[in-house]
Amino acid sequence: MAHERDLVGYGGRPPDPKWPNRARLAVNFVLNYEEGSEYSVANGDAFSETTLTDAGAGRTIKGRDLGAESLFEYGSRSGFWRVHRIMRERQAPMTVYGCAMALEQNPAAAAAIRDSGWDLAGHGWRWMNHFDMEEAQERDLIRQSIASFQSTVGQRPYGWYCRYAPSTNTRRLLVEEGGFLYDSDSYADDLPYWTTVAGKAHLVIPYTMSTNDQMFYRGNFGKAEDWFQFIRDAVDVLYREGRTQPKMLSIGLHARIIGHPARASALERLLDYLGGFSDIWITRRKDIAEHWIATHPAPDRR
Repeated sequence: MAHERDLVGYGGRPPDPKWPNRARLAVNFVLNYEEGSEYSVANGDAFSETTLTDAGAGRTIKGRDLGAESLFEYGSRSGFWRVHRIMRERQAPMTVYGCAMALEQNPAAAAAIRDSGWDLAGHGWRWMNHFDMEEAQERDLIRQSIASFQSTVGQRPYGWYCRYAPSTNTRRLLVEEGGFLYDSDSYADDLPYWTTVAGKAHLVIPYTMSTNDQMFYRGNFGKAEDWFQFIRDAVDVLYREGRTQPKMLSIGLHARIIGHPARASALERLLDYLGGFSDIWITRRKDIAEHWIATHPAPDRR
C-alpha cells in the first residue's frame, strides 16, 4: 500500500543527512501560490472562502463574497511582490507550491518565479479535495496541472503537495506518472525518507503545519515579533541538535498572509537572523531531493 502507516521511522537513529558544506541545518522556504484558485462563486463554486478571520465566522453571504475575494487578490497583486523582493534582496532560494489555475491567471508572477530560479512543486489544479476524487479524475488533473506549469512557469513540478489531504491513490499516481523526485504529502519526520509505492522506491520530503504563517489567520499570533520568535526557536533547537544530528526545517508562507507589511517584517527578520549562520543551508526542495537521492540512495539502488 502506498500509505501503509509507519510509526517507527528511523527508530531514534536517523541518518546523517551530510548536508553540503557540513551544514547543521537545511532550511526550505515554501511559498504556497493559490490566489485565484480558491473556492469562489466567481470560479463556479457553490460557495466562497470566508475572509478567514474571526469577524467572518458564522457569516453567510449569498453569492460572491467580494471581501474575501479581495483578500486573496491582495496576495497576487501586492503580497507576492513583497515576498519576491525580500527573498531576492537576500538572495534566498525558495520553493513554490503552485496551484496551476492560480498561476495561469497571473503570467507576471509565473514569469517572476521562473526568472528567480525558484523550483516548483505541484499544489494541484486548484483548491479541490483529492481524497474525494475518483482515481481517473485525479490522474487527469495531475496531468493537466503538469502541462499547465510547463506553459506558465516553463518547468514541470519536481514534487507534489495536495492543497488538502491526498487520496490513497495520490502517491501511486505520481509514481506512475513519473518525473517527480518526491512528494511532501506527509508531516511525519524532520528528515526525508524513502517509501515503497507499487514496488518502486519513492522519496518523501515531509512538510509541516507548525512553522507556517497560517498561524496568523488562526489567531495564534497577532504580532510579527511573536511569529519570528516562534520560528527562531525552531531554528535554534534544530541547530543545537545539528551538532550531532543535522535535520531540515520547512517554513510555509502565503503571499496573502506574510505578504502584508507588518507580517513581512517578520520574514525579513527571520532571513536576516539565518544570514548570521555560516552553517545553515537555505535551499530549494528540489536540491534537498537531489542531495538525498545522491547521498542516501533508495534501498533497492544500493
